[in-house]
Amino acid sequence: MTIQPGGIVLIPIGFAVELPPGTEMQIRPRSGLAIKHALLVPNSPGTVDSDFRGQVQVGILNAGQGAYTVNHGDRIAQAVIAPVLRPQIVEVSLLNTTDRGDMGFGSTGLS
Repeated sequence: MTIQPGGIVLIPIGFAVELPPGTEMQIRPRSGLAIKHALLVPNSPGTVDSDFRGQVQVGILNAGQGAYTVNHGDRIAQAVIAPVLRPQIVEVSLLNTTDRGDMGFGSTGLS
C-alpha cells in the first residue's frame, strides 16, 4: 500500500483482540517512522475499546513530501494496553486553586 504525501490510509493489521474489561489498546506512532518519514497516527493515540471484536486497523498519515510504501509485515505502529478510569463526574461552580491557575500552556505554565 502506498501512501501519497498528505494522504491518510486505514491499514488492516490482520488480527483481532479480546481485551479485559476496563482496559483499552492505544495505537501509537513509531518514533523512527515519524522522524525519518513523517508517518503519523492522525488520531494518536488511537483507541481499541475492550468491547470491539473486529480486525484492528491503523490509520496512517503521510505528513512527508514523498510517497511511502507499506509492505506486508512492516511495523507501522505500536500498541500499549492500559487501564481505563471511569470517574464519577460532578458539576461544580468553583475549582480548587493552584499556583499555576489558568496561566499559560505546557508543562511549565509559562506563556
